Amino acid sequence: MSGPAIFSVPPHRAFADSLAAGLIDRYGGDPLGLARGLVLLPNNRAVRAMQDAFVRRAEGGLLLPRLAAIGDEALDERLGPMLDPLDDAAPIPPAMEPLARRLILARLVQEAREIAGEPVDAGEAARLAADLARTLDQLHGEEIDPARLRDAVAEADGGGVLALHWERSLAVLELILARWPAELEKAGRIDLAERRNRLLARAAERWTVTPPAGFVVAAGITGSAPAVARLLRTIARLPQGMVVLPGLDRLMPEQEWRALGPHAPDPVTGIAAPSLETHPQYHLKLLLDRMDATREDVRGWRRGSGRDAPAARARAINNAMTPAAFTAKWRTLKPAERRLTGVRAADFAHPAEEAQGIAVAIREALEVPARTVALVTPDRTLARRVVAHLARWNIEADDSAGVPLTATPPGTLLLALAEAVAERFAPVALLALVKHPLVRAGEGRLAWLEGARALDRALRGPRPGPGLAGVTTHLAAARWHVAARWWDGAVPLLAPLESVAPGALGPALALLREAIEVLAGDAAWAGPAGRAMAELFEGLERCAAAGPRTVRADALPSLLKVLMDDVAVRPPQGGHPRVAIYGLIEARLQQADLTILGGLNEGVWPSVPQPDPWLAPAIRRLLGLPGLERRVGLAAHDFALGLGGPRVLVTRARRDARAPTVASRLWLRLEAMTGGITRAPLVCRWARALDPAPERPAYAPRPAPRPPVADRPHRIAVTRLDRLNADPFAFYAQSMLRLGALEAVDADLAAAWRGSAVHKIFEQWIQEDDGDPAALLGRAEALLEGIAAHPVQRALWTPRLMEAVAWVAERMGADAAAGRRPLVAELKGKAQVGEILLEGTVDRIDRLEDGKLAIVDYKTGQPPSKRAVAEGFAMQLGLLGLIAERGGFEGVEGRAAAFEYWSLAQKDGQLGHVARIEPGRDGQGPDPAEMTARAARQIEAAAARWLTGDAPFTALLHPEYAPYGDYDQLARKDEWYGRES
Repeated sequence: MSGPAIFSVPPHRAFADSLAAGLIDRYGGDPLGLARGLVLLPNNRAVRAMQDAFVRRAEGGLLLPRLAAIGDEALDERLGPMLDPLDDAAPIPPAMEPLARRLILARLVQEAREIAGEPVDAGEAARLAADLARTLDQLHGEEIDPARLRDAVAEADGGGVLALHWERSLAVLELILARWPAELEKAGRIDLAERRNRLLARAAERWTVTPPAGFVVAAGITGSAPAVARLLRTIARLPQGMVVLPGLDRLMPEQEWRALGPHAPDPVTGIAAPSLETHPQYHLKLLLDRMDATREDVRGWRRGSGRDAPAARARAINNAMTPAAFTAKWRTLKPAERRLTGVRAADFAHPAEEAQGIAVAIREALEVPARTVALVTPDRTLARRVVAHLARWNIEADDSAGVPLTATPPGTLLLALAEAVAERFAPVALLALVKHPLVRAGEGRLAWLEGARALDRALRGPRPGPGLAGVTTHLAAARWHVAARWWDGAVPLLAPLESVAPGALGPALALLREAIEVLAGDAAWAGPAGRAMAELFEGLERCAAAGPRTVRADALPSLLKVLMDDVAVRPPQGGHPRVAIYGLIEARLQQADLTILGGLNEGVWPSVPQPDPWLAPAIRRLLGLPGLERRVGLAAHDFALGLGGPRVLVTRARRDARAPTVASRLWLRLEAMTGGITRAPLVCRWARALDPAPERPAYAPRPAPRPPVADRPHRIAVTRLDRLNADPFAFYAQSMLRLGALEAVDADLAAAWRGSAVHKIFEQWIQEDDGDPAALLGRAEALLEGIAAHPVQRALWTPRLMEAVAWVAERMGADAAAGRRPLVAELKGKAQVGEILLEGTVDRIDRLEDGKLAIVDYKTGQPPSKRAVAEGFAMQLGLLGLIAERGGFEGVEGRAAAFEYWSLAQKDGQLGHVARIEPGRDGQGPDPAEMTARAARQIEAAAARWLTGDAPFTALLHPEYAPYGDYDQLARKDEWYGRES
């Protein structure tokens, strides 16, 4: 056989089974023939796939060849004597541990950014370090000396193509690259990518001089890095060497093949035409070019697997992937060249339905004995949903791509601890920690949760003071006795975390680890996720000294998150033997009887290329690095191979959680070439049938409870009459069912709470300062100092309040000069109106110069409109005046003649104004002299209807005057509002 031994397995054949069958045919006659050989594969997942393929093909006992992943950092140990160095070649240093490398790079990033005057915290430094590590690996992979960066920058900058932010980024990168070799030398290590290059170079050198005694096969390797290409070139020319590529299009017209690139520079301009890096065949063509081989050197792998799709499938797949400039040929293709027999499509309304449909398709496939099924998708959320849906039929499907450590219980516990430390035990972070399912798991869990729920109730409202002491003070001041007793036992468990201070990472990690052991015990370290976290902790504590010099407490959550996001927790073996769920990398070289390619939306498959924060596109091009779009081509190649299964289902959702989606360019290609992919309507129907929507929804009617008259309240607060008139059901829920809305945990300074603070200021000012205008600002400042508010809220709200209070002081001074003086503030009163006891608290009552009374109500927002007052839906001031006239306020006598809202909101460019209840310029509107009489008529009518009468408490009688929706959900408003005739 002359020329290099390069083969290709077409997409319609199962790669691993075809390769195993061919190798058994060729070398299986000798009992030791296979055992003398070596098969190099792209990754460890492919190694397992080949093991399974050999087992399926073995009729009896079989000695397998040595299987090794070409990317294994311990490749020299795997191959043993086959990679012994020639002569006296120096041993290859070990690779830098990935975690240690990440932390050292994070420290270098942090220090370089500080020199550049752009400091970053440890979490951001770790994120940038991950991108920097990928950039370094690409430089090593393409064998580009980082020293060339300066020349590329000079060339790009000379053309004026670099923006200022790229110049700053490159300056920081140069600082880091200048220090990185010294860090490697100090550790006695080298980069993993460089070590891989050296191992592959040693293998190529040794095998060229001394070919292995057995066969050597490089199978399924599509990486086009120079070191990989040189090794494959050597293997292809060994006496017993073979290179087997997956899915090379040997029949693509030569014009299309040449159009892929890479292209030689134009002799006149010196500029090369751009390569089609997004094409699924580009990386294979580049690999052949670097192997000094041509497409004519590639032969078809003759052996099939017995589990293959029709050969016409491969022709249709290759035609569907035609470069865009040549797709006009689709119009003239013969039916046999575009036929995708065995491929079906299903497009669903939304992702939940897509997951349901995929689960149904898997369930149907498993009804056939021995049939295997695989879901391949880059959408991890879709994969997890399918796993959950399959569980309803007790089908345990393992997502082999795993889940990030941050999405597991141990990971979320670590993040909850870090967040609690960073936020100084602010309510949300604290409650997330104490309620975590791993905390105090076991016999004492129920009692622990009871205390945590009591703490939840106690922490609703504005934030208490910082730290554990702030929570303790808050519980004592508010007299939350149950929560306080539980909290006294929880404080010793959390107290060591308050020792976390800005400094080295190691001590902080030690405190977090000890806290995990105290709060969760062995449960936090159990199972695959617990073991993964234990390994991460062990590595972090071992390498922490080399990492960032200073880690602030508030940077701990982001630092730990970016580190844990890179740790994939994979389930142990033991799921359903005929179901597999793969990511794109895991799916390479795999095949099943039914292959489901899910998530075919643009931005998902292929995903949007992630930008490189370190190297501008122009710099990458000048250095000779792969374009970011090459990942699109790799994803398209994965899709093409996935289409080669015996039976294939491709799926997508027409919208996601936010908006309609755009079908993947890969989906659109299939639709355009075939004239429409054959649909699988039953899958969609079955998915909808599992959770059918009722044909006629049974909407709830408008609630109108009618309790017995004897059970109805015979007292009412002045603030609740308006609610009774506008929304009787809300009054019923509040006053009779005693239901009230809970405040949010760590609530902002809501309008109601701000109003309470304002009332407290004026109450203390009247009672302790006798209404002295000069003392009001000091009183307000003293009270605001005691507010346990978020600093941002305090900074935004305090200046506005002080400006409004200054207006009140000025206005009160002017009124005092005119003979008006305040009598009482925040005084409770009551009066009997028929059979009803009317109660209320007046904000302030002033004595006017003529001896009459002025009823004042403070508003932090806008006062009620005159229309609301005129129509009887804002009667609070009138009712307070009625109580005053009937002697309901102790020490206050007289007739109310003025009713005023003192609003601290803005009007006419000023914070603070007075809104009086009086007729407008047109003479229309409530007359102050009639306010108390109107108020009396209003309450008597409402009482006769709902309190002493038997009228139903109908929901939202006048919704325009019922602005608060606290009880709308209880009333099931969305079911009946707008539907009633």
